[in-house]
Amino acid sequence: MRSKAFLSLALAAGLALPAGEATPAKAARGRAPKAGETAVTVDYGIMLAGMPIGTAQVTGSVQGQRYTMDVSARLTGLVGAITGGYGSGRASGAVAARPVPAAFALSSHSASASITVRMALARGNVVASDIAPPLVPDPERVTVSEVHKRGVIDPVSALMMPAQGRVDLTDPQNCNRTIPVFDGASRFNVVLSYAETRSVQKPGYAGPVLVCNARYQPIAGHRADKPGVKFMEDNTEMSVWLAPVEGARVLLPLRIAVRTQLGLNIIEATRWAQTGHGAPETTVQAAAAQSPETPASGR
Repeated sequence: MRSKAFLSLALAAGLALPAGEATPAKAARGRAPKAGETAVTVDYGIMLAGMPIGTAQVTGSVQGQRYTMDVSARLTGLVGAITGGYGSGRASGAVAARPVPAAFALSSHSASASITVRMALARGNVVASDIAPPLVPDPERVTVSEVHKRGVIDPVSALMMPAQGRVDLTDPQNCNRTIPVFDGASRFNVVLSYAETRSVQKPGYAGPVLVCNARYQPIAGHRADKPGVKFMEDNTEMSVWLAPVEGARVLLPLRIAVRTQLGLNIIEATRWAQTGHGAPETTVQAAAAQSPETPASGR
């Protein structure tokens, strides 16, 4: 599976987890948060058809109305040996009723290709973008027009979901949203709807999560006659679990599941670490124990 295909698959479930190295996100555990800042780092394991195929990491930081998001992942094992898939992405912007990105960058690599995407945005509208190498013109693709670049969210910012209005973070209303994603080449919607509320326990997080059903709606930049596009458009076996980030009024994915043509793809958190305002005391202590100033014994 090419890293670009893996990225598109993750986006279809509402999560942007490009295949890449897990290096940028380590910063949240290795430094003290700034005043008024809430930072979260989530490690993920990636499974396909019951087999582990990779790892990923997401770091989100919210300070006032500003946010930054770092995403990275790497395909491992046999899949990684064959594809060499890895990459990373970063986005920043403002937190409102939904993320309002200002900058987005993504670098994705595989044994057969490397892709770099950069976008600058203003008030949710793309003002500049670049893809290297450039896309090969394809008359079969639905044309991306300027209107498709307005009021959009980049794939990395799409990970962060602000609470709807003043409702509690675990209110079912927070599931019900449409995420208008533009990745520099294609425009699509991820439509989420409430399914249920569960109680989960993971290293660093224990509590309720919202389980949201997800649907994929292609808008532009895709080939309408491509079997993979039709498969994802008709796919009803997609879901995302959202966990609240106390102190920041946002939710982040704890798990996504997507039925693919190769089997069920699951990206699930293996560790959650939060620092700063609203962080549980035990989590703050654990993060401090891993900082450079306080080395853990045996390291």
